[in-house]
Amino acid sequence: MSAFSFKQLDVFSREPLMGNPLAVVLGADEVDDARMAAFARWTNLSETTFVLKPVDPRADYRVRIFTTAKELPFAGHPTLGTCHAWLESGGMPKGEEIIQECGIGLVRIRRSDNQLAFTAPPFRRFEPVEAQLLERVRLGMGLEPGAILDARWVDNGVGWLAIRLADRASVLALQPDYSQLLGLAIGAFAPWNPAVDGDEAQFEVRAFVPGEGMPEDPVTGSLNAGIARWLLSEGLAPDSYVASQGTAMGRKGRVYVQRVDDDIWIGGAAVTCIDGQVSL
Repeated sequence: MSAFSFKQLDVFSREPLMGNPLAVVLGADEVDDARMAAFARWTNLSETTFVLKPVDPRADYRVRIFTTAKELPFAGHPTLGTCHAWLESGGMPKGEEIIQECGIGLVRIRRSDNQLAFTAPPFRRFEPVEAQLLERVRLGMGLEPGAILDARWVDNGVGWLAIRLADRASVLALQPDYSQLLGLAIGAFAPWNPAVDGDEAQFEVRAFVPGEGMPEDPVTGSLNAGIARWLLSEGLAPDSYVASQGTAMGRKGRVYVQRVDDDIWIGGAAVTCIDGQVSL
């Protein structure tokens, strides 16, 4: 058993305990797959990451991302949180941007305004949701007929299915029956009404992953990346906006979306809550 540097962070929040927690094991090249999976189950967080030396010479580091149930090729809050931990532990990028290597390939990350942002990955699947499955989702979400205004597969490596609702209150009122939704990763979102909700954010988002240790994810970068690509491709959002997530869980996550030329950047803050070592 060996000791490894370890950090536990809060991502998409500058305030500890108000974002999405992430466990990060640094210098984990000697940790085998089974041990990684076991540690991720033990943390019982939505994701746990392991930082390794890159294989691709263009990358600054490589990351492996585990939920309590499986390994993911990509995820958003682990990307920002792992980068924060790597930089904080003395990581030095080769260029102006940080290049992360993960299951989907290379992901670009930039630093600005005391936060990090990654480029939204391209879709693996972007298409309307088939009618029979959408009806299953509607029933599992406890929604009335017609409550789902639109739905799309917005899969960028995680398999997200996103549904658009009419207003923020409808999103916050969702009480899913997870037993009906097993095997799906579902995002729900709606615009804020400035007259009712204020102007701190422009959209409310929730993310549900039935069957995981935490069936609702507090703040989700990959889902927000997929929603941003959908909204911006159809002119349903401005080039720069803020998404609120975690409200229903007592969190205050903020995801900053910005389109610059052909890139869509998904940004947020991160703060270290635990810094030490773990024996694996």
